[in-house]
Amino acid sequence: MDADVDMATRTDDDAVKLQELDEMKKRLKEMEDEAAALREMQAKVEKEMGGIADPAAAATQANKEEVDSRSVFVGNVDYSCTPEEVQQHFQACGTVNRVTILTDKFGQPKGFAYVEFLEVEAVQEALQLNESELHGRQLKVSQKRTNVPGLKQFRPRRFNPYMGSRFRRPFMPYYSPFGYGKFPRFRRPMPRYMPYY
Repeated sequence: MDADVDMATRTDDDAVKLQELDEMKKRLKEMEDEAAALREMQAKVEKEMGGIADPAAAATQANKEEVDSRSVFVGNVDYSCTPEEVQQHFQACGTVNRVTILTDKFGQPKGFAYVEFLEVEAVQEALQLNESELHGRQLKVSQKRTNVPGLKQFRPRRFNPYMGSRFRRPFMPYYSPFGYGKFPRFRRPMPRYMPYY
């Protein structure tokens, strides 16, 4: 009789477990379907966007390129130069919209500036002022380049054999065959034969 009760409870327990297992399989199937649908939607959106993740960022990048096409880089600017003096120097090329003299974290000028014009044609006129003098220094004028985000020029470091423990040469003492300790680096050469006195 006890065996019958045990069998009945086991079958009930097995039935409950099978039912739970079936429910878990259904939920797993639903989750897999949702994940597949999300992957399809994401691929569709990326295809429509054409690889541009943020349209606002693309617009600002285009705006930067347009501004940079109207700007020039001015190097070797005297440290005592003011933006007004740089503007007066480039006034003959065209209408100057803005002059930016870059400074370090202490507020001291770095020695170069950017001049932005209203017209694109003024850039070619400004390039003619290359090697002109301002405050007794020859200016280096070139077209301003647009920085591409995420593109960093990699310059590998030069090899330095004395940098880091991995690159240090091991210390190898040299002992003189004459028994005087270390052999001197610069010594007078010994004669081939010793004269007898």
